[in-house]
Amino acid sequence: MLTAFILVKSSRQGLTSLGPQLADVEGVAEVYTVTGEWDFVAIVRVREHEDLANVVTQHLTKLDGIEKTQTMVAFQQFSAHDLEAMFGLGLEDKQG
Repeated sequence: MLTAFILVKSSRQGLTSLGPQLADVEGVAEVYTVTGEWDFVAIVRVREHEDLANVVTQHLTKLDGIEKTQTMVAFQQFSAHDLEAMFGLGLEDKQG
């Protein structure tokens, strides 16, 4: 399974309609509106790199209102439990 985060910059017109359109794209698991330079973050979960390329080049390019995208492919996933364990390394000796 391949996970990617696609940052989306929207036109003014796209701000009100683009979220549901992004969520309807096959392979897009979640879409969030965000603050800052980008307007949306789409989380894509697909099987192969070719599937990700298809989402970006075949589907997102057809949506009106997208001005710019940036795609980041995830290397590793950490659960909340994994992060707690990682940041707590060595603390068990200090807790009395």
